[in-house]
Amino acid sequence: MNDISPAALRGAVDLSSLRNRPAAADPAAPAGGGAASGVVVDVTDASFGEYLELSRRVPVVVDLWAEWCGPCKQLSPVLEKVVRELGGRVVLAKVDVDANPQLQQAFNAQSIPMVIALIAGQPVPMFTGAVPEEQVREVFAKLLELAAQHGVTGTVDAGESDAAAEVPEEAPLPPLHAEAYAAIESGDYARAVAAYEKALAENPRDEDARAGLGQVKLLLRVQGADLQAARAAAAEKPTDVEAQFLVADLDISGGHVDDAFGRLLDLFAALPADERAPVRERLVELFGLVGDADPRVAAARTRLASLLF
Repeated sequence: MNDISPAALRGAVDLSSLRNRPAAADPAAPAGGGAASGVVVDVTDASFGEYLELSRRVPVVVDLWAEWCGPCKQLSPVLEKVVRELGGRVVLAKVDVDANPQLQQAFNAQSIPMVIALIAGQPVPMFTGAVPEEQVREVFAKLLELAAQHGVTGTVDAGESDAAAEVPEEAPLPPLHAEAYAAIESGDYARAVAAYEKALAENPRDEDARAGLGQVKLLLRVQGADLQAARAAAAEKPTDVEAQFLVADLDISGGHVDDAFGRLLDLFAALPADERAPVRERLVELFGLVGDADPRVAAARTRLASLLF
């Protein structure tokens, strides 16, 4: 991936279980908790919550790697070099996936190296695999642009590893956004949907509300769903639109984006022309949820276009 847009500030990665996780002392960690400097730090399952919160003030780039991974050894030094040159505008959080299985699972890291940024607590996909330094710099430039659009413009002292370094205070959320967040925290997704819809009615250009609405609608649809039962129903009735929709939603929520898109595209192809509209609408909704910058969205859009024409 070599492009990041505002639509990328979303996705199915659920980091809520790692938020505010108490940090345990790690005798194997370098002194001060970091790697070589305050902007390059080693992060564990236990300490990750600290950097998730830090991402509300300064972008945090997560480098998922392992000692046995050859491409990781090519990419990690490039990431460290670029981050240090940015002088505290970005923090690089290095995660050894072998030692931190919860983070590997949370990010659905099926192959490494995998690099994901965090902005305001939300994951932003960057790239998977070793990429050239020039491409790394291009993606970091786009990341900083996206962070600025969301008010994440703080810095940390490049010589310190303290995640509580001085940064500008975070601006308060608009009232309807704050209401939606509170509803999500309490599990009241219907109230969150209503708050985001009201925000969009007041300002149709509120892209944060639009993104939040898509995420919460997905959470509402899959709430209480039984994955095994849903898959069995979908297998029994391959052209049942609602049955296929539920499995696709569950796949998206679990990070299986290609599976979800493939299922709905196969359904679209199998249905008569006059029954396809709801499937196309759901695909477009999920495209927006995952983000137009994601290459999986581009591939699915291409196949959808070929089926349409």
